[in-house]
Amino acid sequence: MKTSTRVVVIGGGVVGCSVLYHLTKLGWSDVVLLERSELTSGSTWHAAGGFHTLNGDTNMAALQGYTIKLYRELEEITGMSCGLHHVGGVTLADNQDRFDMLVAERAKHRYMGLETEIVGPDEIKKIAPITNTKGIIGALYDPLDGHLDPSGTTHAYAKAARMGGAEIELHTKVEKTNQRPDGTWDVVTNKGTIHAEHVVNAGGLWAREVAALAGIYTPLHPMEHQYIVTDDVPEIYERDTEHPHVMDPAGESYLRQEGRGLCIGFYEQPCKPWAVDGTPWDFGHELLPDNLDKIEASIEFAYRRFPILERSGVKSVIHGPFTFAPDGNPLVGPVPGVRNYWSACGVMAGFSQGGGVGLMLAQWMIEGECERDVTAMDVARYGKWITPGYTRPKVTENYQNRFSVTYPNEELPAARPHRTTPMYDIFSDLGAVWGHQFGLEVANYFAQGDEPTYEAPSFRRSDAFDATAREVKAVRESVGINEIQNFGKFAITGPNARTWLDNIMAGRIPKPGRMTLTPMLSPKGKLLGDFTVSCFAEGNFQLTASYGYQEIHYRWFMQHIEDGVRVRNVSDRRTGFQIAGPKSRDLLAACTRDATDLKFLDVRQMTIGQVTCTVQQVSYTGDLGFEIYCDPMDQRQLWSVLWAAGQPMGLTAFGMRAMMSLRLDRHFGSWLREFSPDYTAAETGMDRFIQWSKNTDFIGRAATESERATPPDRTAVVFEVDADDADVTAYEPVFIDDEVIGFCTSGGYSHHQGKSIAMALIPREVAKEGLKVKIEILGQLRSASLITSPLFEPKGVVFDG
Repeated sequence: MKTSTRVVVIGGGVVGCSVLYHLTKLGWSDVVLLERSELTSGSTWHAAGGFHTLNGDTNMAALQGYTIKLYRELEEITGMSCGLHHVGGVTLADNQDRFDMLVAERAKHRYMGLETEIVGPDEIKKIAPITNTKGIIGALYDPLDGHLDPSGTTHAYAKAARMGGAEIELHTKVEKTNQRPDGTWDVVTNKGTIHAEHVVNAGGLWAREVAALAGIYTPLHPMEHQYIVTDDVPEIYERDTEHPHVMDPAGESYLRQEGRGLCIGFYEQPCKPWAVDGTPWDFGHELLPDNLDKIEASIEFAYRRFPILERSGVKSVIHGPFTFAPDGNPLVGPVPGVRNYWSACGVMAGFSQGGGVGLMLAQWMIEGECERDVTAMDVARYGKWITPGYTRPKVTENYQNRFSVTYPNEELPAARPHRTTPMYDIFSDLGAVWGHQFGLEVANYFAQGDEPTYEAPSFRRSDAFDATAREVKAVRESVGINEIQNFGKFAITGPNARTWLDNIMAGRIPKPGRMTLTPMLSPKGKLLGDFTVSCFAEGNFQLTASYGYQEIHYRWFMQHIEDGVRVRNVSDRRTGFQIAGPKSRDLLAACTRDATDLKFLDVRQMTIGQVTCTVQQVSYTGDLGFEIYCDPMDQRQLWSVLWAAGQPMGLTAFGMRAMMSLRLDRHFGSWLREFSPDYTAAETGMDRFIQWSKNTDFIGRAATESERATPPDRTAVVFEVDADDADVTAYEPVFIDDEVIGFCTSGGYSHHQGKSIAMALIPREVAKEGLKVKIEILGQLRSASLITSPLFEPKGVVFDG
């Protein structure tokens, strides 16, 4: 075994072997994989081996498509068989909500180039004849669905990696990972120590234990999972072609042909976490004891859906553990706070996602960024607040909802409330209906009178519609108040703070007492954030951006930190309120003896009631408004002053549902919707905030200068939509003359104007006022017209920042 290498990959499952292969494919040949037993030990060897492209996140779906197409390439490179069976598959819908979800997914696939289609019961019987279609409305058919040989595929990855120069050491247990002062690692094994520049944790079932060797907590938990293989079934082995997959979400099951019989697996409700206190190191190619009682109800349902099963004997029961993250997506990328330590964990759908995970991680390590937005699987999407006590119930919930309908407005209840602000009980008493972001409880709306205290999940306009309209009206006509805890906030201080910010941010860095808006870019010009920068004094700045992205942003800042600069994440140490509406300045004046003559983007220290605050004139509602920051210990006192003074003015608490409606009136984009690492500044209109004149080579400058000279093909636009009872959410295709020309980034209902609005990316050459298009919403083509003027212009307010 060598004693020095560029990368050590820990774990020889399908994900570890994929990472190893992709590192060599992208040019790093000095790489080593360490496996404590044999390749495929853990969960890879007993996996059912199915693969599919269906995923609610479009980037994850695209990476699954890449993974599936990669298998033929692996076979050609290595001469080994992956045991591919491209049989296609149907996902059944037994109710309107589930059918709406599949129709919405099919709409996304149109612009992604995936060849899925919606089929009815008669077509389902032709595709999958053993299916009882009673009660079935329709299904999504995907010709790419299939299955493979887990062992053969993993060994093909391994051989391809070896052909690229990689080395694989079996029966080599990692016992310690010790970081040197220069950021490199000593990986101590039972066969000696390897010095590596980078470490990749692809430990699978042992990912928690491997991470702990480096002092890291990885939010994962294994779950017991069971599937059954039947005896020979004549209706199966007498067919001329292999029977396709059938996913039956109502029955929590997936079914496919296995040799001359069938394989059927279950995501049962009475599920069971495994290895709660840690995965035993000596576990490997064992299975868990059969537990058919746990899946008894699922089996009974499966007999009704696939009557042939009642006449089929059971050949074998496969019961083994798989590892899940709290939301079911992988945990991939550089681990925050630890140099040169990378995660490739929690990939429970390894044969659907393993190739894409390997490609993205290799790009990240070698090129510094990925070709697409990987937020959905970024290990930094969870913060330091997450614990095993939170992870386990969320993983259990995710397992139980594996085949459930996923709604755009859904709020899952497990492990909540977890993190709350001092306003939680006060807002609850006001009727707050809570959502959550990054573990934090955030008010979606405030129910009053007979308004619903629970927002039922829906693909259509929800039962929070009237409450949201009431809150919007209050903001537009009087004054509204909401909490600003859910912003990511960073304190940037030091003698070199301004110089550092000029390099990190593409926009103008403000003078003391002012704030600016600016994009933050990757070297390739992709958006990494849309920030406000506030200058309290020279050498003392605050950055404000997405609350849910704070750990990702902090990781980026620390990767580029310089002497003379201090960066602190103060997201939970600065809180307060936003007040917005035509009477917001009157409310502010009623609570302070300080002057309230702030102009747009002014920043000022003020005493409000008894509380020392930082006040900024800016508002995401598009109206006159102020952000008021204070210490969390002072928040309740600040509230009592504002609330009491605001009652004669009609002050109304409003939540995120109203906020997301209000922002549409001014065509304001939203992070991870209009703005994300998938897009550039020029595509989204964020280039208008770039300060081209500043004398710094800010990150991403060369790429944005190139786009400035040659504008990108697509551009962001806004449409008014002739909608019915459902509005755009995201990724609906945009048509001109039956051709898909673009897609929606987000949308919703403008309660102020009574109009359905969609934001989209379309070809720049056709983006003209009045352009007529069709937008597919839940299977219906709705007429839409491009608009350029905002739906709302506040009176007497000058936005001249």
